[in-house]
Amino acid sequence: MWNSFRTDSPPGLIAGGTTFTGGGGDQLGGYLARPDGAGPYPSILLIHHAPGWDEFYEEFARRFANHGYNAFCPNLFGREGPGTPDDVAAAVRAAGGVADDQVVGDCTAALGWLKAQPTSNGKVGLIGTCSGRPLTVLVASRVPGFDAAADLWGGRVVAAGDQLTPKQPVAPIDYTPSLNTPLLGLFGNDDQSPSPAEVDQHEAALQQNGKTYVFNRYDGAGHGFFYYDRPSYRQQQAMDGWGKLFDFYGQYLKG
Repeated sequence: MWNSFRTDSPPGLIAGGTTFTGGGGDQLGGYLARPDGAGPYPSILLIHHAPGWDEFYEEFARRFANHGYNAFCPNLFGREGPGTPDDVAAAVRAAGGVADDQVVGDCTAALGWLKAQPTSNGKVGLIGTCSGRPLTVLVASRVPGFDAAADLWGGRVVAAGDQLTPKQPVAPIDYTPSLNTPLLGLFGNDDQSPSPAEVDQHEAALQQNGKTYVFNRYDGAGHGFFYYDRPSYRQQQAMDGWGKLFDFYGQYLKG
């Protein structure tokens, strides 16, 4: 998929901020990037990470749009009010994070919003990175209607009792029987959240429940190895991971 376009017709895209009705009827912001064409195109819902609804996720959305997807990233921290991504994320962390039920409600609404777009082909994938909690696994298990989901180094799928809170009362691994879509996982073997042992435990739960999944693990990579703006970036592993993502979504969303 990489550099597969023709030089006499490079892909165009349309991108910018928008609003949608989130869970509970709240008006929330979002960032939509889509191919410049009538479609129909598959869609991807991006669950932003704990550092916030930030510039990386805008670029993340544009990359998917450049490869033929309607990519939408809702601002899951929007109820904290406006501010810089760092300031809003700090306020959310100080409040103990966002509640699982709230994220599920917002992602349910965003799924319906994406499917209703005039350029949608009706198929929607899900992706999330880090998150301080693996919201991709949570949403893919509790919200029906997604066609594929990708978890990029989501820590705390396996969560001990002292890591659970009133806002986040159930370890996502405990929802494994309800996982209702194929799952792709990309992990660094030098990571400690999740550690290789926790990835093993998650994989065992998927196998025990007969789920469709593919896990890819990378030596020499730790947490956040896609993040080109940080020392954690690993170019070779990240580019291989992008190839795995496009193959996976191509199979389930474009096939």
